[in-house]
Amino acid sequence: MTDKASSHSAAWLTRGGLRPTRQRALLADLLVGDGQNRHVTAESLFAAAQDSGQSVSLATVYNTLRAFCDAGLMQEITVDGSKSYFDTNTHDHPHFFWEDTGELTDAPADQLKISSMPKIPEGAELSKVDVVIRLRRS
Repeated sequence: MTDKASSHSAAWLTRGGLRPTRQRALLADLLVGDGQNRHVTAESLFAAAQDSGQSVSLATVYNTLRAFCDAGLMQEITVDGSKSYFDTNTHDHPHFFWEDTGELTDAPADQLKISSMPKIPEGAELSKVDVVIRLRRS
């Protein structure tokens, strides 16, 4: 990674209040080092780390992604109740899930209009609305 990428990654970790351990810095570089947002699975991030010649276990990748989410640096999007994707864009926005490739991409938030919501049960409050639009190539 370049010094600029490492600097960007270190600032990202600092913003989340996380100490920049070697593993966190490595994974942060892969996730946000170039300033772009990413949608990853733990497995795809693990493969990217391996491809870059870095030694990190899959368990460490899972634990680090969880720490990034807990720090508010990423959000987890669950598809089908079992497959988790991690998004570096933490602003509320919808997603497209491409069934044929298993890819998760951002959908245009300005085109989504939710005109009404079901009544929230008494004693509860709305925390978040996740919108995942499933697509198949025709």
